[in-house]
Amino acid sequence: MPPPILQARGLAKQFRGFHAVDGVDLDIAAGSVHALVGPNGAGKSTLFNLLTGFLRPSRGSITLDGHDVTGLAPDRVARLGVARSFQITTLFPQVTAREHVELALQAPTGLGWRFWRSEDRLGRFRDRALALLDDVGLADAAEVPAAALAYGRKRALELAVALALDPRVLLLDEPTAGMGAEDVERTIALIRAVRAGRTVVLVEHNMRVVANLADRVTVLTHGKVLVEGGYAEVRADPRVITAYLGEAHADR
Repeated sequence: MPPPILQARGLAKQFRGFHAVDGVDLDIAAGSVHALVGPNGAGKSTLFNLLTGFLRPSRGSITLDGHDVTGLAPDRVARLGVARSFQITTLFPQVTAREHVELALQAPTGLGWRFWRSEDRLGRFRDRALALLDDVGLADAAEVPAAALAYGRKRALELAVALALDPRVLLLDEPTAGMGAEDVERTIALIRAVRAGRTVVLVEHNMRVVANLADRVTVLTHGKVLVEGGYAEVRADPRVITAYLGEAHADR
């Protein structure tokens, strides 16, 4: 396996005594697609938020490319090359698709909201923004406000915003949640296309998506790692069947 770019050791998060994540060790290989799966309440989203700095761990450590990033704020984690999407879309309704991506492109430059005061500054990022929109299939929607986009296209725009940060590690939280079959297939193809040259970590309930994309799968339950391996190996493990379907199905 390639060396890990993102690691967790003994990672834990408690909320008033409840162990949402409980002693997780995780190795995300550079250049891989790594899926985090498990039944509802398994700790997937909490682990995801720990890895991206949106939660501080109760104990344990996180390293990115060998550097300790435990407890760093989300913006600092992002500047180190980690970008994420959210399970619920977080777009500005009246801002166009192009403007969303331009805003993300200017984030590392320190221009801040001054960016919007100058057409010259805006134009500085336009070509790259349009190229990224083309990459995610939104070339025809550059001037469309986010509120007017269909749900699947909003998720594509979120991906373009994340890619604008030029991340080494891209974390996707339920990228196909709420999508119809056609949008799911489009999203699978899109993630497969944008993974080149980067590492992808995804939380996903749709096992067809996991089967199509993941090089490695970590199954969580009750805040702990239950099983880890390739998709076929994990899918056939009786412990996984029990975790998802209950004890009655484990011996079938």
